[in-house]
Amino acid sequence: MIHDIEPYQFRNEFIDRKPQENDLCIWFSKGEVFLLKGNECPFPTFKELISLQPSFSKLLYEEAEYLFQIDDQMFYMFVYDNLKEPTTEDQFEKQEIFRTLKQKHYAFAGITAYQLYRFRLNNRYCGRCGSEMKHSLKERAYTCDSCGKVTYPTISPAIIVAITNGNQLLLTRYARGNYKRYGLVAGFVEVGETLEETVKREVMEEVGLKIKNIRYYKSQPWSFSDSMMIGFYAELDGDDKVTLQEEELAEATWFKRDEIPYNESSVSIAQELIDNFRNGTHTKV
Repeated sequence: MIHDIEPYQFRNEFIDRKPQENDLCIWFSKGEVFLLKGNECPFPTFKELISLQPSFSKLLYEEAEYLFQIDDQMFYMFVYDNLKEPTTEDQFEKQEIFRTLKQKHYAFAGITAYQLYRFRLNNRYCGRCGSEMKHSLKERAYTCDSCGKVTYPTISPAIIVAITNGNQLLLTRYARGNYKRYGLVAGFVEVGETLEETVKREVMEEVGLKIKNIRYYKSQPWSFSDSMMIGFYAELDGDDKVTLQEEELAEATWFKRDEIPYNESSVSIAQELIDNFRNGTHTKV
C-alpha cells in the first residue's frame, strides 16, 4: 500500500524549523504540484527551485511551511499561484500522479503533502467568525486570533469491505469520477455508528445484500480523500441478488476467484483485500 514505505521511516511530529537549502520543497500552484522530470527524487530542493525560479529567493524561505520528515530528509510546502516565469521542461501534475510514482516513499510524501495543502486551502478563514486564520507554530493546526478557534487536519473514517460468497467475491465500479477499475463497497462512517454498523449499512445501501461474520483486516491512511480507510472481510448472508444503488455504482458483479481481473497497482487497501481473496489467503489474516 502507498504508506508502506519500509525501510524508510515517516516522522510526522510537528516542529517549528526554518528550511535549509537541501531540504525538499513541495510546490503547489492552482491545485497542482510541481515535479522534476527525470530525477530519482521528483521534488526540488530549495536550492534547485531557486535556480529554476530566481524570483522565489526571498519569498520561498519566508512562506514555506514544515510538513514532515522521511529518514533524514525534511519536507516543506510552498504555495504560490502567480507564476510568471516558465518552468522549463518540468511541469505541474494533479494528485493522481502519486498513484504511479515508482519511488513509493516519494509517492507517499506527495499525497500526504497534498492532504495538508487542501487543509491549508480550506482554512484560510475561520469557520466560526470569518477572520483570517494563521498557521500555528506549536502544532499542525490553523488558529484564529479573533475567537480562539483551533482547526486540525480533517481525517474522515471510512470503511471498505470485501464481501465473499464461497469462492466468489463481489467487485464494484463507481458511477462517477475518473476511476473506472473494479473496487469494493466503501463509505464514510456516519454520526453515532460503530464501524461494523457502517459496514452493514453501506453494503445494504449500495448493493442490497445482507452480510455476516464481519472481520476487521487493517487500516490505511488515504490522503486522496482525507480519509482513514478501515478494511473488513464479510460473508454473504442469504440471497446473492444485487440491488444496485445506481447513483453511486455503475456495476456490482460476483467474480469467481480465478476470474477476478488483475490490477498491477498496489497502492490501496482495496487491492490488497482483493489480492488476498484471489490468492486464497484472506482466511489467514
